[in-house]
Amino acid sequence: MQVVSRYGAALSEHPDSASAVGEVIGEILEAVGPSPDLAVLFTSASHREQINEVADTIHQALAPSALLGATAVSVIGGPNEVEERPALSLWAAAQCPAQLVRLEAIRGPDGWAVGGMPTDARGTLLVIPDPFTFPSDALLGAGSQLTVVGGLASAAGRPGGNRLVLGSQVFNDGAVGVLLDPAVEVHTVVSQGCRPIGQPFTVTSSEGNIVSEMGGRPAVDRLRETLLAMDESDRALVAKGLHIGIVIDEHKSEFDRGDFLIRGLIGADEKTGSLAVGDSVDVGTTVQFQVRDAATADEDLRELMADASAGSALVFTCNGRGTHLFDGPDHDAAVVHEALNAAPVAGMFCAGELGPIGGHNFLHGFTASVVLFP
Repeated sequence: MQVVSRYGAALSEHPDSASAVGEVIGEILEAVGPSPDLAVLFTSASHREQINEVADTIHQALAPSALLGATAVSVIGGPNEVEERPALSLWAAAQCPAQLVRLEAIRGPDGWAVGGMPTDARGTLLVIPDPFTFPSDALLGAGSQLTVVGGLASAAGRPGGNRLVLGSQVFNDGAVGVLLDPAVEVHTVVSQGCRPIGQPFTVTSSEGNIVSEMGGRPAVDRLRETLLAMDESDRALVAKGLHIGIVIDEHKSEFDRGDFLIRGLIGADEKTGSLAVGDSVDVGTTVQFQVRDAATADEDLRELMADASAGSALVFTCNGRGTHLFDGPDHDAAVVHEALNAAPVAGMFCAGELGPIGGHNFLHGFTASVVLFP
């Protein structure tokens, strides 16, 4: 069979697992041919109980050198996002050598560590952790030479409910991934979709994730000042959720979208004047309050994808996006698909997204992390 393309992506919404996997394998064979270097499988929860048979069929009919996969609440194929309905998406790449990696969390005296990572690992790690049994933060510092991309499995709301595929094996815990050969020069786009409001402040008193003072005044007072200076439309967005941005590169003189690591603002204490943030914040850090809305998220992703050039892409988007955020379906998938001139696209909705910001690996929420293949 003649290889037509380096990449292929196929989506089936057939509720029967055997029929769905047969459909996508047929399309991948037509696009890429047999024995691709890497295949990535995304399935809805409806295919969870048959995922062993699905993986076996892919190995028998397609024979990829490496197979990675997971269950998700919703999956992506081409410009389409199939939300909370039966769906199976398969992506494959030729000329993309990849090493299978099985990762497990190990608790030690100094906290969590990651077992299973090759000591000489470098390049890009494409990884899918289970959110209940694998502390992804431990992974982010496990390899300074690694770019970590991917997303957390999202088909279940309890431990043991997700399925992770690695080669011929299926797991319900830990994390699975592939180390992409460094010669495969992938790039990433991480769209956090937030807009700064008010002014940036320097944190002058904090402990862990509790910020007591910003700019020498109680953090609650700084928040109140910011809210009072906002217009009605922005106040309406705040009512839906307020975030805080932590500056990544303190050497910059001015900060804008993309300069922050976005974290949730999870509480305020009027008595102490402190704010609780969804991450540790050190004294001396610059922070700025942030709002998120569909218009900002749309603009942010479009701007980041405007100059993108790739032969294919994998999209790991938050399960709080899709029609939960945008007015219509298919938003993130359609933007990426259009920006890449209809190149093969596949992906999943995640319980957390992994991708680099400012040269450092982070775990995100409400984010679209796009892996661009050459």
